[in-house]
Amino acid sequence: MSSFEDADTEETVTCLRVTVYHPGQIKSGIFQSIRFCNREKHPSSEVVKFGRNSNICHYTFQDKQVSRVQFSLQLFKKFNSSVLSFEIKNMSKKTNLMVDNRDLGYLNKMDLPYKCMVRFGEYQFLVEKEDGESLEFFEALFIMSPRPLVQENWPAHRPLPEYSSTIPPYSTQTTSPTEMDENE
Repeated sequence: MSSFEDADTEETVTCLRVTVYHPGQIKSGIFQSIRFCNREKHPSSEVVKFGRNSNICHYTFQDKQVSRVQFSLQLFKKFNSSVLSFEIKNMSKKTNLMVDNRDLGYLNKMDLPYKCMVRFGEYQFLVEKEDGESLEFFEALFIMSPRPLVQENWPAHRPLPEYSSTIPPYSTQTTSPTEMDENE
């Protein structure tokens, strides 16, 4: 028998993909301690903290306006479910955290949707979850966006922008799609 046949089956790992934006990200080096485009593995029991204190936080922001611990993410599994979920908790006494259009005050927490916008101050994070099978680990992948992820003047009921389409986000296209019979 070869070692290939005896090897453990490789499990997929849940990944949290975080696209970040701040208007001062290039000039001030706010995100200089974050390793972009690199999957970082974390034990599933770990509470991942974001803030400016490098002794406590896994991901730090070089900005005095950010709390020592701004927010945290924790992996959990809902009762009678095999799917892993994340919980986000606001750890800042001074700044509320916006998750999509929900306002989280100090110590408030909620389940993180599969795809959502997390904001505080001028910080914007598009957070997307990719499901995996492993119960031991999860990964975090950070990407820096060159442009804002959300505009304050967009109506709140509209969906998050998708940059992969050929129609610009939130276009004012007036034509409606036409239905075609598959035999046409």
